[in-house]
Amino acid sequence: MKSHKKEIITVAILMAAAVVIFAGILKPEATQTKKCSLIYIPKIRDNTNDFWTSVISGCKMAAEEYESDLEILAPDKEENIEEQNKLLKKAIEQKPDAILFSPSSMDSSDELLKEAKEKGIRITYIDSYTKEKLQDLTVATDNVNAGRMLGEYARKLIDKDSKIAIVSHVKGVSTAVEREQGFREGLGDYADNIVDIVYCNSLYEKSYELAQELMRKYPDLELIAGMNEYSAVGVGRAVSDADKIAVVGVDCSQEAINLMEMGVYKGIIVQKAFRMGYIGVEETIHMLNGDAVEKNIDSGCELVTPENMYNSDIERLIFPFS
Repeated sequence: MKSHKKEIITVAILMAAAVVIFAGILKPEATQTKKCSLIYIPKIRDNTNDFWTSVISGCKMAAEEYESDLEILAPDKEENIEEQNKLLKKAIEQKPDAILFSPSSMDSSDELLKEAKEKGIRITYIDSYTKEKLQDLTVATDNVNAGRMLGEYARKLIDKDSKIAIVSHVKGVSTAVEREQGFREGLGDYADNIVDIVYCNSLYEKSYELAQELMRKYPDLELIAGMNEYSAVGVGRAVSDADKIAVVGVDCSQEAINLMEMGVYKGIIVQKAFRMGYIGVEETIHMLNGDAVEKNIDSGCELVTPENMYNSDIERLIFPFS
């Protein structure tokens, strides 16, 4: 009797195992089953800007490795919200599986994004986001933390009486808002020393002109922070002959490295731009194939200074294609 009971249990276990195996055969790994159609709309496509070049390169590599179709649609200027929305409308008409989007405004694209979702198009935000949570997932730097790291470092370069100015990029965009917030947090009580904040609309020339105006307006200015590559590089060009002014910034480029070697830049927060783009596409593909994905992914950043810029790990970050 006991032997017969044992046989029944054994058969039951084998049958259960067979069901699991059979289910596995019918449902293989999700990411192996579907070729995806994707459209990415960054804020700009600009070969002079290493950040956006790296983000787009990361997107392309991931799409290629996952054998999915990726189209890049980009405006000619970061502040050109109207053009970005035209491209978003065009993308919706093409009905891809997903639209990856780097919004240049916190709310100007909301209606179009809602339309995309109503049509079953999944939405991934890369780099920045909107006030209303319309995305399925976000891949970006933790910009409050990036700003805080920059502020904590900048505090070491100045004293309680130093005057500070900020040259930011596009007013109201999430990256600008959060980096300024973090920068003030990192400065602590020195945040009261910020005498001005201006916006260059992500134009090198305008940032250069604004920095010159700040130096004329505040002759005893000691530090200027640039909140993206356009703003920081423009500031660096403007103050390269003004030894008394320290420059800190966000985003890396060959010109930024040159300015650091010259002693103009004292510190840079470098985003992991290539990784941001790659993960954005990779996780979107996983999501489209039914895999579980994190809804908010921090792609990371590092503080680069003249002291650590040629450490091996930092070199790989600031010279990703060498």
